[in-house]
Amino acid sequence: MTERLPSSIYPSLTYADARAAIEWLCEAFGFEERLIVPNEDGGVMHSELQLGDGVVMVSSPKPEQDRVAPTPNAGTSYTLCVRVDDPDAHHARAKAAGATIVMELVDEEYGARGYMAADLEGYRWYFSDYSPGKWWS
Repeated sequence: MTERLPSSIYPSLTYADARAAIEWLCEAFGFEERLIVPNEDGGVMHSELQLGDGVVMVSSPKPEQDRVAPTPNAGTSYTLCVRVDDPDAHHARAKAAGATIVMELVDEEYGARGYMAADLEGYRWYFSDYSPGKWWS
């Protein structure tokens, strides 16, 4: 039987150096490599990284699909939000690994505690103990 994770949304991120990004995401943020599919030029065609019950997919650029790496210093219109049990410990791990902390730990008005970091190519990640749905009626 194939293991299935409870999430039905799997972000797919494109990095200029996908192999370095995978290594860094595992070290700094605690992701675990689950699958790496190399492409013919030594890059990454597809990968799956797991943190808790969530998965992100990482690949090298795919010009034929107009998939490119983020543009440094261009700002961002998105943030990947990830639930972690202990935001303080996660923050310490990320900081020790050299993550750029964009927003220090904060207790949010809606009951969460979290922080925001940028990874080695500029993607923004918000790690907190929040689970969506708490305030839904």
